[in-house]
Amino acid sequence: MKPLAIITLAVIVLSILIAEGEVDPMNNISVKLNFNQVPKEFTCLGKNISPEIGLSGLNATSLALILDDPDATRGTFTHWIMWNINPVGTIPAGIPNVPNLKTPIVAVQGVNSGGKIGYMGPCPPPGKPHRYFFRVYGLDTMLNVKAGSDRSQLETAMKDHILQQGEAMATFGR
Repeated sequence: MKPLAIITLAVIVLSILIAEGEVDPMNNISVKLNFNQVPKEFTCLGKNISPEIGLSGLNATSLALILDDPDATRGTFTHWIMWNINPVGTIPAGIPNVPNLKTPIVAVQGVNSGGKIGYMGPCPPPGKPHRYFFRVYGLDTMLNVKAGSDRSQLETAMKDHILQQGEAMATFGR
């Protein structure tokens, strides 16, 4: 397919999605990572600390974050969930793995698929690199979800409160 045909097709599909209410281009959050491939320090092979996440286009009362790996062998693996984040331009690197954060940002964290609170860095088996999606949601409220809750509890609480969303993806393999 020629480049012009691809662009035309993309514009048509996006126009249909906007018309059907599937995508609201004015409410997207820009999620920026400083990498396309997750650096070793943010994985199980390094310091296993959370990376910096840049955010812009925020128009929400609070934010929620879900980091997952849809390529995991046993189905999607959730590496990190965090909510009741005050809208900030940057989620700094090295967020402590504690349920209730007071510093460097105010937020609440839940359990990852490994059963632990907070961030769990990429650690795929040898082979094809996996994709890691950093999804950020702008919400119209602070959520009444206990620290240490799991992803399904967070997603249930977020239902009907999502005003905005955005994502960034990076890969990691070994």
